[in-house]
Amino acid sequence: MNNEYKPKEVKEPLFDRIFKPQVITLENGHSTIRKRSRLPLILILLVAVLIWALQMTEFRFSTITRNFPKLLDIFLKLFQPDTSFFPKVIKPLVDTIKMSILGTVIGCALALPVAVLSSSNIVHNKAVISFCRFILALIRTLPTLVIALVCALIFSLGTFAGTLAIAIFTFGIVAKMLYESIETIDMGPFEAMEALGANKFQAFWSACVPQILPVYLSHCLYCFEMNVRASAILGYVGAGGLGITINERIGWRDYNGLGTVLLTLFVVVLMIEFTSEYLRKKLS
Repeated sequence: MNNEYKPKEVKEPLFDRIFKPQVITLENGHSTIRKRSRLPLILILLVAVLIWALQMTEFRFSTITRNFPKLLDIFLKLFQPDTSFFPKVIKPLVDTIKMSILGTVIGCALALPVAVLSSSNIVHNKAVISFCRFILALIRTLPTLVIALVCALIFSLGTFAGTLAIAIFTFGIVAKMLYESIETIDMGPFEAMEALGANKFQAFWSACVPQILPVYLSHCLYCFEMNVRASAILGYVGAGGLGITINERIGWRDYNGLGTVLLTLFVVVLMIEFTSEYLRKKLS
C-alpha cells in the first residue's frame, strides 16, 4: 500500500488571489512575476463613489418616473412653437449676436499678448510666466454667469455687462489655447532672426506669427461659436440678450413662445457653426 505523503493545498486569501503578484514558472525553468489586474479594485472604487453620489444627491428613479408626464408635456409644447411670437425675438437675438461679436473681438485681441508672455519658449522669465498663467487659470475657474453677474453689479444691467463678461471669458480661453500652440512651433526661424540682430518683437512677428496665425484665428472662431450659445443665457443675471426673453417665457409658463426662441437660436447657432467650420478648414 502506497502511503506517499501528499502535502495539503493551502488556499491563498481572497485579497492575495486578486491583488498579489502572481509567480509564473516558464518552460525553461525560469520564473517571472505577473502583476494582478487592477480592474477589480477600480470597479469597486467606482461602485462605491457612485453609491455615495446617489446618496448625497438624493437621486431617485421614482421621482423621474413620477414627473415624466410633466416633462413630456413641456417638450410637446416646445416642439409646437408660437410663430406669432417671432417678431419679439428678433431684437434680443440681434443683441445677443452683437454681444458675442464684440466680446469675442475684445477678448481675442487681449489674449494674443498675454499668450506670448505665457509661452516658455518666447519669454524666459519664470516670474512673468507664472503670473500670467495664474491670472488665466483664475479667469477660467469663474463661470460665465458669475462673471456676468459681477459685471452687471459694477456696470449696471444691460448688454454692456454681457459684452464684458464674454470678453473676459474669451480672453481666458483663447490665451490658454494659444500659448500652448506657441510652445509647439518651430523656434529655428525665431532664433535665426535674433542671431541676425532682430529684437525679440521683430523676430516673433516675422518668424512666429505666420506659424500661429491660422491656429489663432481658428481658436477665435471656436470661441465665437461658444459665445453665441453662452450669451443667450446671460440675461438671467441682467446682462441682456435672449436670456431675458427665455427667462420671461419660463416665468409665464409660455412654453410655445419659449419653443420659438429656442428654435430661432438653434437655427442661428447652426448657421454660425457651419460658417465657422468652413472658415477653419480654409485656414488649415
